[in-house]
Amino acid sequence: MGILWTKGNIYTMEKEGEKVEAVFTSEGKILGVGKEEDLLHDFGRDVRQVVDLRGKTMLPGFVDSHIHLIGLGESLLRPDLARCGSKREVLQTIKEYASRLEEGEWLIGEGWNENAWSDSREITKEDLDRVVPDRPVLLKRICRHSAVVNSKVLALAGITGETENPPGGEIGKRNGEPTGVLKDAALDLIAPLVPKPSLPFLKRALKLAVQTCRRYGLTGVHTEDLNYYGSFRDTYRAFQEVLQEEEFLFRAHLLVHHGVIDEWHRAGFRYLRGGNVEFGAMKIFADGSLGSRTALLSGPYKDDPANRGIGVHSLPELKELVRKARELNTAVAIHAIGDLAAEWAIEAMEENPAPEGMRDRLIHAQVLREDLLERLKKLPVVIDVQPRFLLSDYPWVLDRVDRERSPLLYAWKSLLKAGLAVAGGSDAPIEPVNPMEGIYAAVTRALPDRPDEAYDPGERLSVFEAVSLYTSGSARACLREGTRGKIQPGYDADFTILNKNIFEIPPEEILDVEVCGTVIGGKIVYGAEDGIKAGT
Repeated sequence: MGILWTKGNIYTMEKEGEKVEAVFTSEGKILGVGKEEDLLHDFGRDVRQVVDLRGKTMLPGFVDSHIHLIGLGESLLRPDLARCGSKREVLQTIKEYASRLEEGEWLIGEGWNENAWSDSREITKEDLDRVVPDRPVLLKRICRHSAVVNSKVLALAGITGETENPPGGEIGKRNGEPTGVLKDAALDLIAPLVPKPSLPFLKRALKLAVQTCRRYGLTGVHTEDLNYYGSFRDTYRAFQEVLQEEEFLFRAHLLVHHGVIDEWHRAGFRYLRGGNVEFGAMKIFADGSLGSRTALLSGPYKDDPANRGIGVHSLPELKELVRKARELNTAVAIHAIGDLAAEWAIEAMEENPAPEGMRDRLIHAQVLREDLLERLKKLPVVIDVQPRFLLSDYPWVLDRVDRERSPLLYAWKSLLKAGLAVAGGSDAPIEPVNPMEGIYAAVTRALPDRPDEAYDPGERLSVFEAVSLYTSGSARACLREGTRGKIQPGYDADFTILNKNIFEIPPEEILDVEVCGTVIGGKIVYGAEDGIKAGT
């Protein structure tokens, strides 16, 4: 017995503009697409329910190809500093939050972004000490590649003016004394001290995150969480226990950080094994972020000529990690924002080819060069981009990157023209999880308050190309292009239902599009009151 979905704008995403009248699903799969009359003829006896889409637009289920799912839930449970438009507001927010904590409890927040502040461009331990003097404070920057801590944390970690920078990291200092700012591998100096979340906390964060994702039309995500919460086992257990509950039905593809890959392998886990919770590629960080000036560039930053960023690993170390992944018969997913980081990642993948039938990922790829595109074209690789970054990073990013040396900046159209497979995500909680914001950014390359000022307009995507990032693109990134990402017979019955036809409205209205239905395996897991109507 199954469901007939009809009376809407049903786009298959097989090719641009292709629509069908109706879809028949049963037991979580799509069995037929085409004219309603034909489907009733073929499957009429098995139709137990008819869903009237009421003229809404139905697409293959959106999948965010790069997110931190537990981190998204954490951001909903802790102070959201991304909303703060000034340092003063950040400090007031944490002061108020500290008053609600128990004695001795750490204050942990994230999302601060000095590039968006109206009153300052730095935050230090002295700032934190002034408003929260009685407990450890850890505030992660929006990129999560930098953080600021107060004097209590520095003392607990034994970080002084004499402490040297660890390989792949930087301890901020002024006049020989630490400022409280820690970048990339320097964060490892405090990591053992940070209280580990309990299993109930992890499950609570996951539940909030799943509910939020489904509200924005996401039927699944590719997420990287397994190395950050003290216990790989407890973190994986949280995913298993939450996502097997009917109330929290969702699909999660888990990237495996290289820091836990040995434990993962010893436990008998393998690449792409699992159901709604499956394992993906081995995650490796090659550099940091442009916002914290830790992205590894092939030349100096325009606004900081003494700095070229930070390589989290040396080139030989990066190659060794990729070689290790191959020994474990798995793909790699390498975070590379700067063009030199991308170059190193490409070289490591060239020297250690992916196993037959697998695809690697180059994550972010914000700064590239034409010669790197040529090399990428020869590799089995998916480029994992986050279009929403454009809305946060422009125009300040233009002051950081030398365009003559690295002309391809957030160059999504160039990637597609080169024939590369491209997937789309948000990197939430670093950016908002709403796919509409990413699609809008990819289509317009303009800030909402300046819609007529597109950045590199030649790199804009069509709406079909932008939607494909979150449908067929995400499916290709996890080797599911034969079962997800399109509305075709044999594919999973995962759908995102929108209140407007995204292909027919002006681009500036994309941000106003709302989700009125999210369907996973043929089950409606989210639906607005005025959305779809189910009948018998």
